[in-house]
Amino acid sequence: MSEKYRTGTTRSPAGAGRPRPGPRSPAEARGVVRRLLSEQSCTRGTVCTPDTLSDALLVASELTTNAMLHGGGITGFDVEVIGRNLHLSVSDREPRRPVALTPLDRHGRHRCGGRGWPIVCRLSRTVQVTDLPSGGKRVTAVIPLSVTAECASP
Repeated sequence: MSEKYRTGTTRSPAGAGRPRPGPRSPAEARGVVRRLLSEQSCTRGTVCTPDTLSDALLVASELTTNAMLHGGGITGFDVEVIGRNLHLSVSDREPRRPVALTPLDRHGRHRCGGRGWPIVCRLSRTVQVTDLPSGGKRVTAVIPLSVTAECASP
């Protein structure tokens, strides 16, 4: 059985011609993932382990941050639980693929960033990057959901 949760559109800024897809920040993305996993836990009678929840929230943060910093902004966001996996997709305007950077630049100085993509790849069962027909790309990460206890009955 598949349950799906799509974020709705958020209100557009004054003068904008079309609504912006939500979320607009990593914090909002984490909130969407947290709510979905909480709803799914009670619906299915299971609870995600704290490590699983942390992994899902970190992947959501990294993908949305990368879309904002390197992809021209978030153009789409979908999160869905299928079986025992969380499917998380973030779209942006940039067609270039994410890359892992070395910790040091060409002058031997430590980089401030560049660790997000390897984190996403390590925490996810699979990661797929798809070109979008309208331009840009969609990054979809599949995060395995470990469950522990059953929800307490009210």
